[in-house]
Amino acid sequence: MGEKLKTILITQQDPGTEKNPYAELAKKFKLKSDYRPFIHVEGLESLDFRQQRINILDFTGVIFTSRNAVDHYFRLAKDMRIPIPETMKYFCMSEAIAYYLQKYIQFRKRKIFFGQSTFSDLMEPIKKHKQEKFLLPCSDLLKPSIPETLEKERINYQKAVMYKTVCSDLSDLADVKYDMLVFFSPADIESLFKNFPDFKQNTTRIAVFGTTTAKAVQDASLRIDVMAPTPKALSMSSAIEQYIQENK
Repeated sequence: MGEKLKTILITQQDPGTEKNPYAELAKKFKLKSDYRPFIHVEGLESLDFRQQRINILDFTGVIFTSRNAVDHYFRLAKDMRIPIPETMKYFCMSEAIAYYLQKYIQFRKRKIFFGQSTFSDLMEPIKKHKQEKFLLPCSDLLKPSIPETLEKERINYQKAVMYKTVCSDLSDLADVKYDMLVFFSPADIESLFKNFPDFKQNTTRIAVFGTTTAKAVQDASLRIDVMAPTPKALSMSSAIEQYIQENK
């Protein structure tokens, strides 16, 4: 389609290592790939958090779905001078999140459970501890499937918004053009139009990950050129590679 693909902007944090699929893609096809998050996370101040009328010590278990949730849970507890008891149980979506807890607690002494990487994995240990009262620290953009799953299993839990997702300032990109933009969430699209209200797609290719992102792109009357995941391409990098091969 049109011009050869030479430049790609990935709307995520730079992984900071050469060993990542986009770097390999860039090397293989002689592309220039840049990273720039279109959104970032800001923690709620303790005053704003208190308006939710949630007492952290009313809960015996905490469900962590991300490192951000870990950071902001312990930050708010510290700001509000709440000592987290050693008896607190932690349920983490992945092993990486569980190990990240070491930043705040002594790992060996605590009760920590984790899933493989999906929320449905994590439901196994949660269901085994149904007697606990769970706190779910999250952002204002929590995936609806998480509370739905907990409610379906009749888990006693409460959602606690501790941080929010906000649009980043992208004004320095105003005169920079990329052959392809890669989006991962509806908030990325919101940020695109907040920063560039007159954005016209023209020949720019758009790659999207996930159905909710795809819907946001379509709602904005933009064209999707690359979609992931698909049965043939489970990752975004493999979907882009497929697109390049097909459009040589």
